Amino acid sequence: MDNTFDFKKFAILYVDDEEMSRKYFTRAFGELFRIYTAGNARDGLKIIQEKGAEIAILMTDQRMPGEKGVWLLEQTRELRPTILRILVTAFTDMDAAIAAINSGAIYKYISKPWDKMQLELELKQALEFFMLQQEREELLKERSALLRERMIANRIGSLGLVAAGLSQHIRNSMVAVKTFLDLLEEQKDGGSLRDPDLLRSVRADIEKIVGLLTDLRIVSTNPADAAFSSEVNPRTALAGILTELQPAFSARRIEVENQIPETLPALHVDSPKFKRLFELLLQDELAMLPAGSRLQLAATEATVNGRAGLAFTIADNGPALPQDTLNLVLDPFATKGKPSEYGINLMICLFIVHHHGGVIEVQSGPAGGNTFTIRLPLQPEKTA
Repeated sequence: MDNTFDFKKFAILYVDDEEMSRKYFTRAFGELFRIYTAGNARDGLKIIQEKGAEIAILMTDQRMPGEKGVWLLEQTRELRPTILRILVTAFTDMDAAIAAINSGAIYKYISKPWDKMQLELELKQALEFFMLQQEREELLKERSALLRERMIANRIGSLGLVAAGLSQHIRNSMVAVKTFLDLLEEQKDGGSLRDPDLLRSVRADIEKIVGLLTDLRIVSTNPADAAFSSEVNPRTALAGILTELQPAFSARRIEVENQIPETLPALHVDSPKFKRLFELLLQDELAMLPAGSRLQLAATEATVNGRAGLAFTIADNGPALPQDTLNLVLDPFATKGKPSEYGINLMICLFIVHHHGGVIEVQSGPAGGNTFTIRLPLQPEKTA
């Protein structure tokens, strides 16, 4: 069974205050396993913090100066719960081992002095268990991502049917009402119109509805002959969108920096959708940011679902979004708050990114500010 696992893919961290014990452990198992060592619990925790993603097993002595082994195991459980934790104990430390087992802090305990052949078998079995867990987690993630992709594709299909069925009727009705309001305003004489503010408000609401229907039509129609036929320079394309929105940003004293390099490779996109994606994201930033804020656009080359692509970021220095809001911002299946609070516009953005075979996410920084990251492949494949 040894031949089916790469025992050096992940590392073992061995913590013991006795230098000879650390040297013996390395000499005994260094050819079989990848090994890190530390002389006390604090140093062991630093290694976990720095290299935790590489470590499969933590094996620590209980009796050490300063913090004991159980303390390190408990800290590791909080920081990296997937790491398998082994406590090395002498017979006199059996109470500590039992307490660690009862608290769930350890995978198993090993008595001192340990036998080389038996410990080698134990470590191999633990590594096998860890790698099988990793494979299982990856399969679950892939399965979850696939189900989500199918759900989004189905929702886009449903959205297309709704938009196609309602757009013409609602737009015609809205145009008729808007025309009536225009005529009503033209016919007013000498300020006889009773409530001009209400008239303007109604007209603005109608324009929002018409604009929303236009966005739904854009995102839900996928003409085969036009899909991804446009080749765009990332910096130039975003600069054009920023130029159109600049008066609105200037009016609210929001500083916008375009830090996208000119040397990035071109993207093949569905042009109307690509343009609308960044328009909507920037318009939401415009609506949500306090006056005097700052906005930065950047992009780098990246791998997107196994394909060459670009990662765009839109970072602001506004108030950080709460965690519960972050969980909902880009979820097309959750009910949002008020429409102005990252609602249907971001759902449309999610659909556009999905259409291009990409990924979109949002994060908040510990000191405030929010960053949208949009990853798009250079050469998208037609999606469902």
